[in-house]
Amino acid sequence: MMTMAMKRSSVLQTVVGGIQRAYASLAVGSDIVSAAPNVSLQKARSWDEGVSSKFATTPLRDIFKGKKVVMFGLPGAYTGVCSAQHVPSYKNNIDKFKAKGVDSVICVAINDPYVMNGWAEKLEAKHAIEFYGDFDGSFLKSVDLTVDLSSALLGTRSTRWSAYVEDGTVKVLNVEKAPSEFKVSGGDHILAQM
Repeated sequence: MMTMAMKRSSVLQTVVGGIQRAYASLAVGSDIVSAAPNVSLQKARSWDEGVSSKFATTPLRDIFKGKKVVMFGLPGAYTGVCSAQHVPSYKNNIDKFKAKGVDSVICVAINDPYVMNGWAEKLEAKHAIEFYGDFDGSFLKSVDLTVDLSSALLGTRSTRWSAYVEDGTVKVLNVEKAPSEFKVSGGDHILAQM
């Protein structure tokens, strides 16, 4: 298997076996709101809720400023590791996060908010975790946490990652080496780092 690293803007790109992987420009100490200026996410909701809210979005500053937030990103709703391991690792630890003073545990993926809503309901996790869609990938692209999964017919998706953020400042950041891995981005792992 051939591995090659190259520099593209400020992001280190690695090509392993034909798959290009970006390592996040977001880092511990970064301001996540400044890293993605003027970006908003779409809170999971039904179509009717979307219509009644006039398709409102949530600016990042409203999600992070003055709050302690654990956010995790994953390749997509209804996918294997995401459904079987990643979301449950946060859902099953929600009381431990709250005991540490965390205001919100948030899941984000490049999906629309309606798919995220249906998935959250299917996982029975909507009461514990806030789900947000990044429908066009603008947030995840801004923080360089995307991966091309066209070979799996998914296109551009979030890599698998987790972060602990206080008042917009990243305190802990974990990025998996491959989207199929689940070693450093789970709920138990980040709990131990807080």
